[in-house]
Amino acid sequence: MSTTSNEPVITSYAEAPTRAITAGGATYAYRELGPKGGIPVVFFVHLAATLDNWDPRIVDPIAQNRHVITFDQRGVGASTGKVPATLEEAADHAYEFITALGFEKIDIFSFSMGGFIAQDLIVKHPDLVRKLVLTGTGPRGGTDIDKVVALTYWDILRATLTRSDPKEFLFFNRDAIGKRAAKAFVKRLEERIVDRDKPISIMALRTQLKAIQKFGRSAPSDLSTFTQPTLIANGDNDRMVPSVLSEDLHRRIKGSELIIYPDSGHGGIFQFHENFAPIAAEFLAG
Repeated sequence: MSTTSNEPVITSYAEAPTRAITAGGATYAYRELGPKGGIPVVFFVHLAATLDNWDPRIVDPIAQNRHVITFDQRGVGASTGKVPATLEEAADHAYEFITALGFEKIDIFSFSMGGFIAQDLIVKHPDLVRKLVLTGTGPRGGTDIDKVVALTYWDILRATLTRSDPKEFLFFNRDAIGKRAAKAFVKRLEERIVDRDKPISIMALRTQLKAIQKFGRSAPSDLSTFTQPTLIANGDNDRMVPSVLSEDLHRRIKGSELIIYPDSGHGGIFQFHENFAPIAAEFLAG
């Protein structure tokens, strides 16, 4: 699909309009920005996340030269339907959304759970994806992925007791540098002041957590079949999806590139956005 428009090109995620498309009996909420035409970069988001959870310091540099699309999975945020019980089903929904928009080829930028879903999508539809970015994520059946349930509930409790955003605990180290990075990240997520998304429901969060647990406890996928140029990145102290799993992905996906940021956690790419965003934009260019 290649489209052109006389509309002004929006390259700020804070200003990207929210749109909707119906497919398979569900309505998917999505945002798009950047110059249209050619292959889009579709962003696959993390656990409990909505359209408002993408760091504009990551999205905006990529949207300078690429058509960027973010979306809410079924039953999350402004999308209707039921939250899928498995990530394989979530991948089916992502395919449904992408094909409804008319695209036969995409690039993917994924983070955390989004990386799990992206892998399942490529296993089923290997010719759909041209380039792949996997951040803060790991392979199906990866060691300790299934422990994310207890970790998430514990960090939500800690955040509640300190009146903080849970992502400050889940994504960042709790040292002085990590705390500053966490506060800055959360502040960036609040830059959009109009047409904000609905937060995820507790029931939807629980369903996603169970789906991740199943993903962590299932048999590995054969990632040796992946032929897409792949960029992998993480912090060196990821508590949610252990950093060693990024190294595992790197070993299993032939020709992939790996970046591990020092003194950072699950949100390493957000803490080091000034370094990572240009690298990701260059990788996805062309």
